[in-house]
Amino acid sequence: MRSSICYKSRTMAKKKNATKRILYIVGILVVILIIFAVIGSTTGLFGNRGGGMNVEVAKVERRSLTQVVTASGKVQPEVEVVLSPDVSGEIVFLGVKEGDEVEQGQLLVRIKPDFYQAQVEQATARVSQARASMSQARASMLQADLDVKRSEELFKKNVVPESEHESVKTQYEVAKASFEAAEFAVASAAAAEREAKEQLYKTSIYAPMDGTISQLDIEVGERVVGTTQMSGTEMMRVARLDQMELEVDVNENDVVNVSLGDTAAIEVDAYPERSFRGVVTEIANSARVTGTGTQEQVTNFPVKIRILDPHNYAFDASMAPTLLEEELSPDSPQNPQFRPGMSGTVDIFTATVASVLAVPIQSVTVRDFNRVQPEAETDEEGEEAEGEEVAANDEEAADEEEEQPVPAQRMEEDLRKVVFVVNDGKAKMIEVETGISDDSHIEVTEGLEEDLDVIIGPYSAVSRMLAPGNAVQTGNNGGPQGNN
Repeated sequence: MRSSICYKSRTMAKKKNATKRILYIVGILVVILIIFAVIGSTTGLFGNRGGGMNVEVAKVERRSLTQVVTASGKVQPEVEVVLSPDVSGEIVFLGVKEGDEVEQGQLLVRIKPDFYQAQVEQATARVSQARASMSQARASMLQADLDVKRSEELFKKNVVPESEHESVKTQYEVAKASFEAAEFAVASAAAAEREAKEQLYKTSIYAPMDGTISQLDIEVGERVVGTTQMSGTEMMRVARLDQMELEVDVNENDVVNVSLGDTAAIEVDAYPERSFRGVVTEIANSARVTGTGTQEQVTNFPVKIRILDPHNYAFDASMAPTLLEEELSPDSPQNPQFRPGMSGTVDIFTATVASVLAVPIQSVTVRDFNRVQPEAETDEEGEEAEGEEVAANDEEAADEEEEQPVPAQRMEEDLRKVVFVVNDGKAKMIEVETGISDDSHIEVTEGLEEDLDVIIGPYSAVSRMLAPGNAVQTGNNGGPQGNN
């Protein structure tokens, strides 16, 4: 009895498992059919009463376009001077801290001068010694001159022999040369003294211009190395923070569109809700290459954009009468405080055209004209041939063409820019010439007329699937026009 019950239980379990498997398989098939139906309906493979592919269209319209080049970079002062000492030694005085305002000629740093003072004293002593030697050489030269004159008179009277007279003259020449050498020694010692004094003067470092201490890398008691030895120690930087700029890297493909004087809109990460005006002031001639020799090699050109809007302004109550009322209004935005190294993005407006024919960027694509038949030939192929004789002639011509070898030129790509327009329910391919573009539209200089319906989607259809003469239907009854 018990065995029969177990047998029935196993039979029922097997039936339940079989039912579950069937339901599982049916569910998978249903999901696959639904996906296939959605894809087919979207791409126009089936489900369209008109037998055409569903597409989105937009009107060819006239609008103003501004070409924009976007790049990122860092905020930096237009003028920034790096201060390094000319002499080495220990810092005994530091008169500023980072962020201080300084004036031209203000004492910033003093290096311990003891060694250089001793050098000056030694150089002064050498000058005195050289001058004493010169005085002695001058006296010897004068004495030798007197001896020559006396010997000359005695020689004329035949009192002294000629050999003695020549010896006296030689001694004078030697004394004269010694005096000239002493003069040069004095000049050399004086130059060494001036150099020692210059080195002593360089132990005090002064501000080269009015500005702000933007960076300070030293402390009192620290030893620094002068620029006469290697590159020297960078002590601090003095910058004009009221004249800031953004240095960005512009790709080599875009830099050709950028010109000096182009206006720009600057966004700094520290002020995300604000935009600042700028102007291009410098375009590098030399590229900045990263990843050389690798697949990630990138070639950029540094471009500098001056920030035109007021910034880094410290409010002073004494200046209130000179400010406009809107500047003092509590509703006006606070003047930004830009600091060197802040990150920012710039949109450079390189060119602007007004009232030109434009289409959405996604409507312009590329086709190989060696593989795509022109529109006229496609229309003729879609019509039925009239008369058996015409059909026979076409067939014979086709056979002859197949027998002929394909020229090498036809194997090369002939890529041209085209758009597809809707014409009597069919896609018509039109070759176009384009101009500048903004972030959404591109200028069409040749090939289109105003108010034509151009196909802008789906992307797969515009980029690959559409061919001249394909049946299409606008599922959106005109579609998004893309007009603002």
